[in-house]
Amino acid sequence: MRKIITGALAAVALGAVSACGATMGGTSGLYKVAGVEEGDMLKLRAGPGTGFSVIAGLPNDSVVRVYSCERTGSTRWCKASMQQPGGLDGYVSWAYLQRL
Repeated sequence: MRKIITGALAAVALGAVSACGATMGGTSGLYKVAGVEEGDMLKLRAGPGTGFSVIAGLPNDSVVRVYSCERTGSTRWCKASMQQPGGLDGYVSWAYLQRL
């Protein structure tokens, strides 16, 4: 009986994780950087958080392709790549993206 209950709980937990990924994953597509203060840039980072190294700075109106997003703490981070040839990829904060 204990194995059945444990299995059922695991299935529910996996379903919750999948549902969360599906709602965050529906954000893929092209976006432009918007709302960054003048003289600053949106940081393209090596991972989803401010503790990761900065790969590049993206000024307002830069275009990125977003693949998926995840929440780390109170910030939603998106896996993205720059649209230029040989575009770098990394993570950017969702707060500064506007769908094209």
